[in-house]
Amino acid sequence: MHTILRLPDVKRSTGLALITIYLRITQDTFPKPVSLGGRAVGWLEAEIQEWLQRRIEASRSQSSGVGAALGAYFISSGRKCTHL
Repeated sequence: MHTILRLPDVKRSTGLALITIYLRITQDTFPKPVSLGGRAVGWLEAEIQEWLQRRIEASRSQSSGVGAALGAYFISSGRKCTHL
């Protein structure tokens, strides 16, 4: 059995804005919606969960990113980070 997510649920699950979701669909980097008839579409929950898992894995496997950039900033500036 498949669970269908409507757009508000997809936005909430991914944290992405509507325009970003549709942009990534056109770039083939986000799951395509399924037609539910008329003008209604939805996304397979399993495909959204798989996409999220891939994003998490890709994000954590990179040695760069926000955490590395912040670390480099604090090391190079000699500042201490006391808010994390």
